[in-house]
Amino acid sequence: MRRSNQHIMASSQKYVLGVLVLAIIQWKAIASSHEHLQHLKSLHFSLFQHETINKTAYIIVDGIKGGAALSQTTTPFGTLVAFQDPLTVAANRSSKLVGISEGAAVTSSLDGLRSISIAKLTLRLKHHKGSLSVVGVMDSIKSSNLPVVGGTEDFLFVQGHVTSSLVDLTGITVVYKIQFHLYWPPYATPSS
Repeated sequence: MRRSNQHIMASSQKYVLGVLVLAIIQWKAIASSHEHLQHLKSLHFSLFQHETINKTAYIIVDGIKGGAALSQTTTPFGTLVAFQDPLTVAANRSSKLVGISEGAAVTSSLDGLRSISIAKLTLRLKHHKGSLSVVGVMDSIKSSNLPVVGGTEDFLFVQGHVTSSLVDLTGITVVYKIQFHLYWPPYATPSS
């Protein structure tokens, strides 16, 4: 009986040792992946999107009746909106124009606050030009993160996300702050 207990203890010590070795290997892999991210070429900046219904954004298909009413922050469920909004360096519409956000959004929540959005952001910055494609769920009143799914010119192969936050609802134009968090993989460095 004593020999059996010793055998069980030896087996459990080997098991614990094996789990410990695997945990150390995982920790090293995680630590090296974080270290790798620090060496990527990155670009972080903010722009402002100005959207005005029936000027830069148009309702193409009305949503269902009986849901959320049309307002600056809500559209009825199923509403399809197409847009081509200016992107500027400041929240003031008369500030320098550096890009265009064009795409479409379909209201996907019954409360009218969220929509599935597809957009191409064409940028003409001082040291970078090209476009980014983003797809995701936008919330009209809360910050939303949309992944970057493609890019052209200086943004070819770029990865990352944009964060959209409501800035201003006064007047007929809704202003969003768009924060860009872009990373180039090691095999694709920007040309400028």
